[in-house]
Amino acid sequence: MYGLVKIFFPGKATDQSTSSPTFIGDSSLLKDPQDSVLVSAGSHYQISKLGEFFLGGHYRDVWAVPVKAKVFDMDKAQGGLSIEKLGGGMQTTSLTLVDSSGRRFALRSLDKDPISVLPPFWRKTFVGSFVRDQISATNPYAALVVAPLAEAAGVFHPSPELVFVLPADQDFKEYSNLFGSKLFLMEEKFTTKTSLTKKFGAATDLVSSEEMLKRRFQSSRHRIDQWAFARARLLDLLISDWDRHEGQWDWAVYAQENEYWYKPVPKDRDQALCLYDDGLIPWLATRKFAARKFESFHPSFKDVFGLTINAAFLDARALSEVSLVDFRRFAREMQFDLSDSVLRAAVKRMPPPVYKLIGEETFQKLRSRRRLLVQTAEDYYKILAKEVAVVGSDEPERFVVQRLSQGRTVVEVYKLKKGNVNGEKVYSRTFFAVETENINLYGLKGDDIFEVRGTASKGSFVRIYGGVGKDQVSDKSSLEGWRKKTVVIDDAQGVQVQAGSGTETKLSETIQQVPSFVRVRQR
Repeated sequence: MYGLVKIFFPGKATDQSTSSPTFIGDSSLLKDPQDSVLVSAGSHYQISKLGEFFLGGHYRDVWAVPVKAKVFDMDKAQGGLSIEKLGGGMQTTSLTLVDSSGRRFALRSLDKDPISVLPPFWRKTFVGSFVRDQISATNPYAALVVAPLAEAAGVFHPSPELVFVLPADQDFKEYSNLFGSKLFLMEEKFTTKTSLTKKFGAATDLVSSEEMLKRRFQSSRHRIDQWAFARARLLDLLISDWDRHEGQWDWAVYAQENEYWYKPVPKDRDQALCLYDDGLIPWLATRKFAARKFESFHPSFKDVFGLTINAAFLDARALSEVSLVDFRRFAREMQFDLSDSVLRAAVKRMPPPVYKLIGEETFQKLRSRRRLLVQTAEDYYKILAKEVAVVGSDEPERFVVQRLSQGRTVVEVYKLKKGNVNGEKVYSRTFFAVETENINLYGLKGDDIFEVRGTASKGSFVRIYGGVGKDQVSDKSSLEGWRKKTVVIDDAQGVQVQAGSGTETKLSETIQQVPSFVRVRQR
């Protein structure tokens, strides 16, 4: 029964107790196609009450209720579209479509098949059945709610539209069997220059996270708008969207004087508003000792750390300069921007039958989470602050570390001009020992200078990774206690060290490579 979709045409009986729904494969659907149909996205997720006790009630009623969806017409949508390529990750069926101007659109299935995440041995066992069933924990219409929330919060976003593809639609050619008789969200893909609509202002390009990080590490002229990313991540927390790995973002590029700034463009809201832990087995599976990242959408934040696990790679590289004051301010601004009227309007973007089922509950949860957003932002900051990476680039830079009273450590990074003269400051942040245990400095490939100075009673560990190039390290700092808290990690031939009383050197005889932290991860 996996993938079965019930279809009801307007004008015919729609009372589920008396009507005879038309199922996939009925050729009558092709004789008189309508502008819209009533479609049940996932009646196959309906199970007994006993089954719900063990597997969870989740959003099964939402998947089963018929909703009105526009019939997709490839020749009319967006002035006419053509197929560019088959896409999708390990779960989603999707197509990339393109219009006459080169703008790209994604047609992404509401229903998923996550079976490919399992090793082949488990796919035909009860484990495979369980994993497939847990798609019912996702809200298939969540992306419709997120768009107006993002708009109000000043976060870039696509605007998805709910559509239905008729069985054996010939416009889909060899993909007709794969896409026919299914509900999809269609939204613009913000991936290339052709996708730069007016909302992006003076942006000159759109690039992937992989390309953005590659450019960022090559030159300090490429800067991440970390504050815009912090706002976007707070929205993720509000809607309990835990699956925000680097593949879930594109980046708009803005030229500003002699620099290029990258602003985040989130995509793929499959896990927003999800509800995993209301059955015995998924409750056990999502505990902190198990699959902790599958955090659920509740009135309160049960586990902020769990919400950050999938995003840890990108968070560490794109939030290192954002302070606690910044996070608090952004949270308060978001509380103001996401008023009750905004939340209500967003929730009403769900199809009316779905709103009738869960609209008020979703609204009240969002209100409750909004009220807790400042405290949640503080918790998020503390997670990020435990260990922070300050990354230079392949160009020469000067890293200046000052140890101050009350456990404060100020880190600044400057571009280096000829003669080792300081150029523009490209990084600045004050760290506190009670929050941050480790500050890791990465020089990458340039001939970099690291200076550590100041006297204090306590402070964070400062680990210096010189990287490739001829580096200079000078440690004139002093901290109380026996522990050496300035640690130099480089190759013996690539660094000159003026050690102080608190310096520990870890020099190797092999040439240092680019540290794994700054390598761009390919998923």
